[in-house]
Amino acid sequence: MIILISLSITILILINLLLIFSLMRLNIGSKNERNEVNISIVIAAKNEGKNINELIHHLKKLDYSPEMYEVILVDDCSTDDTLSKMKEQTESINNFSILSTKTQGASGKREALSLGIHYSKYPYILITDADCRPEKSWLRSYSRKFEQGYEMLFGIAPFYSKKNLVNKVSCFENLRSSILSFSMASIGLPYTASARNIGFSKNVFESLGGYSKTKDTTSGDDDLLLREAVKNKIKIGVVTEPGSFVYSETKKTFSEYFQQKARHTQTSFHYLKKHQLILGFWHFLNLAFIFSPLLMIINPLFGILLPAKLLTDVSVVKSNQKKFSYDFSIVEVIYLQIIYDLLLIIHLLNARFTEIKWK
Repeated sequence: MIILISLSITILILINLLLIFSLMRLNIGSKNERNEVNISIVIAAKNEGKNINELIHHLKKLDYSPEMYEVILVDDCSTDDTLSKMKEQTESINNFSILSTKTQGASGKREALSLGIHYSKYPYILITDADCRPEKSWLRSYSRKFEQGYEMLFGIAPFYSKKNLVNKVSCFENLRSSILSFSMASIGLPYTASARNIGFSKNVFESLGGYSKTKDTTSGDDDLLLREAVKNKIKIGVVTEPGSFVYSETKKTFSEYFQQKARHTQTSFHYLKKHQLILGFWHFLNLAFIFSPLLMIINPLFGILLPAKLLTDVSVVKSNQKKFSYDFSIVEVIYLQIIYDLLLIIHLLNARFTEIKWK
C-alpha cells in the first residue's frame, strides 16, 4: 500500500514538474525585430452590437503599419445593429472592409470566416472573436513567429478578472487549461487552441480544405483545424510574449458557463486518440487524488494524497499564472482547483447527455 501511494505521488510530482519546466522553454522571440509580414485579420460577428465598437477601437490601436494589414469584418446574419455599427465605425478607414454572409446566401461562423478568408488579400490570417480585445503588439508578435517559418500559431487568451464566483471559476479553468495546452505544445503535442487568438498561413488553410473537415461539432473550429494541421505535420508554434494577449469577458451566469463548457468538451471527443489518452490519464489521476480521502477507511495513509496534490497544484499555478495574466492567492488556488477538478465530471456529462445550443 505504501508503495502504491508513493508511486502515485511521484507520478503526480513528475508530471507537474514537466508542466513547470516545459513552460520555461517557450520561445517568446526577440522584441528587437521590426520586420512586418502582411496579415489579414478576419472576424465573424453575429448580434455583437454591444461589443463591436470596443473591438474596432482596439484594432485601430494595433502597433503595426496600416498598409501591412487589413481587417475583414464579416456580419453573420445579425438581427441587431451589428452591421450598421461596423459601417459607422470603419467608413473612413482604408484597411477595414465589411462583408455579409446574408448577401452570399450563407450563415454560420464557419461560413462567415471562410468568406472573409476567401476575400483576404494577404498570405497570413489572424482570427479572433467580436467580443475580444487584442493587445497592441498582437500583430507584431505573430509576424515575428511567421517569419521563423511557423505555419500555424496560437496565443494566450485570458479572461478579464473580476470578483464574482462565475468569473473566478472561468478564469481559473482558463488558466489550468492554458498551462496544460501550452506545456503540451512546447513538447510537440499541440491539441487545442483558442479561436480568440489563432493564426495561420492562407496556403495552409487552403491545403487543409479550410473548415470542411472541422464539422464534427457545432463549434470547435479552432481545435479541429489544429487537429487537421497536426495530422498533416504542419509546423505549429505558440505566441506567448507580453503584448500579444487577446482578452475577453467571461460568461455572466453559471447556466451560460455550463453551456459554453459543454460545447468545448464535446469538441474534445473528436481530438486525436493520442491526445485523448494523455488528457484522459491526466484528468483521471487528478480525480483519483481528489477522491482519495474516501479510501482512508482502507488505510489512513491515503489521506496524504489530496494534500500532496493541492501542494503541487499551488506550486504549478503560482509559478506560471503571471505568464497568463492571472494572480490567484494560495487560498483561491486550493478551493478553485477542487472545483475545477469536480466540474470536469459535470462538463463530461453535460456534453454527453444535454443538447448543445449555439447562437
